[in-house]
Amino acid sequence: MNATIFAEAAANSTTQMLVTFLPLALIFVFFYLFILRPQRNQEKRDKQMRENLEIGDEVVTNGGIVGIVFQVKEDTVVIETGSDRSKIRVMKWAIAKRLTEHEDGK
Repeated sequence: MNATIFAEAAANSTTQMLVTFLPLALIFVFFYLFILRPQRNQEKRDKQMRENLEIGDEVVTNGGIVGIVFQVKEDTVVIETGSDRSKIRVMKWAIAKRLTEHEDGK
């Protein structure tokens, strides 16, 4: 009889533990699927866009400067802005968007 009571108590304890931690596990799954994974995918697309910059592409920096790529180096880009054709050197990570569309989908 004592063994039966002990088994029921252990089963209840396990069930209570699962009921307690199941919402927490669901929250972690939700954050991964709807926040972390899409953010990582966007970071990969942005990195690929920056690696595939070409001379003549029109870009926008994080600061809002619009210009045309004049020179591409390993970690910097020289862009030409304005009607006076002034040149600005910016870091590649500062390029927010490429406005020029390419045929190959880059």
